[in-house]
Amino acid sequence: MLSYDIRSLASRAVQVDGTLAADDPVWREEDPRPSAPVHVVGRLSAAGPGRYYFSGHLEGEVDAECRRCLTDVSVSIAEDVQLLFVESGTEGDDDPDVFVVDSRAYELDMRPSLREQWLLAVPAFVQCRDDCKGLCPTCGADLNADACECAPATDSRWDTLRNVRGQSN
Repeated sequence: MLSYDIRSLASRAVQVDGTLAADDPVWREEDPRPSAPVHVVGRLSAAGPGRYYFSGHLEGEVDAECRRCLTDVSVSIAEDVQLLFVESGTEGDDDPDVFVVDSRAYELDMRPSLREQWLLAVPAFVQCRDDCKGLCPTCGADLNADACECAPATDSRWDTLRNVRGQSN
């Protein structure tokens, strides 16, 4: 459960301990979805009239492809999160780092803001290992498994420079 009654937050802080499922409707089709539920823990409290503050941590895993050899890789994500929620029509509701809550709402739904934090935490590119050799650009063989028989690829745009360099020797 990642939705809280705003009226109860005015009198006391709540401990957040919930999950954001991989099939939750908050995820969009193009999002790097978690491979298991994202676990969220922390504290949500009032931070003044119409303002709420969350300080916590999210953890999960995402499946991705190695950017060099296209092998499936599971990446652990762990991120500290600080979020500020402000009711619409109050000071600070135009700040891009603040999440706006409808002033008529009775519940504070943290899922959209946690989705955004997840997207910021997921790496754009992953590697299966630091010394990944990738794929052969000619035949597509996985160079981590075995060397291929292809000649090294050369870029013809550098031929003039190679010729000049060969003349000076």
